[in-house]
Amino acid sequence: MIVNEINLVEKGLTVICSNVPINDKTTLDILCHDSNGQLVILQLNVEEDDAMLLQGLQSFDYVDKFKSFLKATYNKHKIDDKEKPRLILIAPSFSDAVRRAVESMKGIRIDLYEWEYLKLGDHKGLRLQPIFTWKPVEKPKEEKPLEKKREPKPVKKKEQEEMPQSPQPPAPEKKEEPKPEPKPEPPKPEPMKETPPPSPPKLPEKPKEEEPPKRKLKLF
Repeated sequence: MIVNEINLVEKGLTVICSNVPINDKTTLDILCHDSNGQLVILQLNVEEDDAMLLQGLQSFDYVDKFKSFLKATYNKHKIDDKEKPRLILIAPSFSDAVRRAVESMKGIRIDLYEWEYLKLGDHKGLRLQPIFTWKPVEKPKEEKPLEKKREPKPVKKKEQEEMPQSPQPPAPEKKEEPKPEPKPEPPKPEPMKETPPPSPPKLPEKPKEEEPPKRKLKLF
């Protein structure tokens, strides 16, 4: 019933094979793979039995050793042989010892499902209820370093000549503005000639006093 309704256990499961003998006391009940290609082992029991945990671990060890061989043998299935397989135990009930052992186990993912057989008239079926499932640990997102802006490399002259140049719009014609007429320069002031200081006015000469005529002395 579980093989026919494998999606009741988990969506995306695909049955590869069933009833694979591992040793004289252990049989791998159902081997599947999920939507990611990871191998999934289903170990079943019709009653509560602590020994099924040991049987499940033996099946897990067998599949983990030969996962590459299983991938080559069942090449129609998309099996990822790099990932470790995981184990699902399905039984009507589980003891506290099995629950504590599964919860404390590390390095292997084990899920516990309890099943109940239902029958109503001609209709019959199984009701599966997960009682312990591992939640995948979310990896912290790594912050990407800010990408440095790449500065454009200077284009060499040869490359610039080879590159097709986009047509540029014609430059607007420049209107020739009338040149302003040169303004006449103002006449430069002539350097002032040094003029000698004015000479003092000449005083009028005093009239010479006429000397009295000299009298001639007469000799007697």
